[in-house]
Amino acid sequence: MTVDTPKDVPWLDGEERAAWMTLIAMLMTAPAAIDAQLKRDSGLNFFEYSIMSHLSHPQDHAVQMSNLAHLAGGSLSRLSHAVSRLEKQGYVTRRVASDGEGRCVQAFLTPEGYAALVAAAPAHVREARRLVFDNLSTAQVRQLQKIAHEIAAAASPESVERIDAAIAEAERAEREGRSDPCVPGSVC
Repeated sequence: MTVDTPKDVPWLDGEERAAWMTLIAMLMTAPAAIDAQLKRDSGLNFFEYSIMSHLSHPQDHAVQMSNLAHLAGGSLSRLSHAVSRLEKQGYVTRRVASDGEGRCVQAFLTPEGYAALVAAAPAHVREARRLVFDNLSTAQVRQLQKIAHEIAAAASPESVERIDAAIAEAERAEREGRSDPCVPGSVC
């Protein structure tokens, strides 16, 4: 391991430091606010909601567990624990499937899980709008997407590739008139 001396460190300038501190504040406060809203209104935490949301998009409501971990932003272990909780509620089941290369475990959103997601989505979308989109112009939303994409890609290129694929599929489904009926145009 190399130890940098203070003179070797590319220290942040004032503008970078202010941006970093503001980014950290956003990363700490926004997820907590969204999590609190979901728990209060639906009994789900944000990670569970994310899992169910990603499961709602494919027509068969099934996603391979390893892919779902990337999409929902958690490790396989964390995902497994969350799916176990969702299974106890009757919202998700697991099944073994063949993916052409071998057998894999998929998570599957049950009709009860889909109904719970549909019920939770309106309040969640209102909170996303309140926290983010109501505070930004259309141009700022585009900038936010680009900036968030670049930061996420630097942190986890594989996760961003999967998110990009999910975004492209959602756009394709919307163009073809088969968008998720959960809440059209929502984050569901």
